[in-house]
Amino acid sequence: MFRIPPITKNLLIINLIAFFATFVLQLRGIDLADIGGLHFFLANDFHLYQLVTYLFLHANFMHILSNMFGLWMFGCVIENVWGPKKFLFYYISCGIGAGLLQELAQLGSFYMTISAQDPSVSFGEIFAIGHQLGQQLNAWTTIGASGAVYAVILAFGMTFPNERLFIIPFPFPIKAKWFVLFYVAIEFFSALGSSGDGVAHTAHLGGMLFGFLMIRYWNRHPSSGFDRNRGQQFFENLKRNFDQRRYSQGRSHQSNPNMHAQRGGSKEVDREFNARKKQNQEEIDAILDKIRKSGYDSLTKEEKKKLFDASNER
Repeated sequence: MFRIPPITKNLLIINLIAFFATFVLQLRGIDLADIGGLHFFLANDFHLYQLVTYLFLHANFMHILSNMFGLWMFGCVIENVWGPKKFLFYYISCGIGAGLLQELAQLGSFYMTISAQDPSVSFGEIFAIGHQLGQQLNAWTTIGASGAVYAVILAFGMTFPNERLFIIPFPFPIKAKWFVLFYVAIEFFSALGSSGDGVAHTAHLGGMLFGFLMIRYWNRHPSSGFDRNRGQQFFENLKRNFDQRRYSQGRSHQSNPNMHAQRGGSKEVDREFNARKKQNQEEIDAILDKIRKSGYDSLTKEEKKKLFDASNER
């Protein structure tokens, strides 16, 4: 059975608890989205902790369903490859980065609104005007894990660029890198269009931007910040599974005295069989060593296929 890794599982649980708590507390007159949602920094109700808490709040069922599906689908894979600490740091950092970019976008929108009414207003005066309108600016609130989830989708596309995905409504598979670029294009043009659809497109782009910069930095400085071996725990588990299967098959071979008879009594066939298995195992070990030294991205398409084919053998 497929197991959800710990950080992804806990993030899913926390988001679901916060979602149901929002509606329960609303019945008692407590607006959790107003308390934990990310307000515009010139608003009266803005607090720094909201840069984190807004990630766990959602407006409606479809909002949380789409975000949690993306987190489950792509987060499981990335956490298994990177390890829990690195994945959690990435998720929260990109969520905060998405919130910061959303704040900058709101500042620009506020300036454009004020300057349209009074062209003589300078940019420096915007902050004083914002404090005067602090109560009205409380309406500018952002909630949702989309910025962090989009960053996880980006991480999948950069880690497995040529993996094929089946995306509704397309009847054919799409490579992960094109899937990510498609998402970026949609969010970019949606942000430029200022459609007023109530979706924080700038936050989505902000999460992906911070994720892109972070992954590029880690690729150039592989020894900084996190233990590389912990990030490859997923592949270490694969290697242990290979070793266990090889041991089990060897025990089965030794415990069956009729094995030679079943193979036509040919010791030569046995030697060829064992030599072939030994060669396959050496190739798998070499691939795993390559991952530990240079990362998963250094593998060729054939090496990736051989690794995952071997993991599915029984």
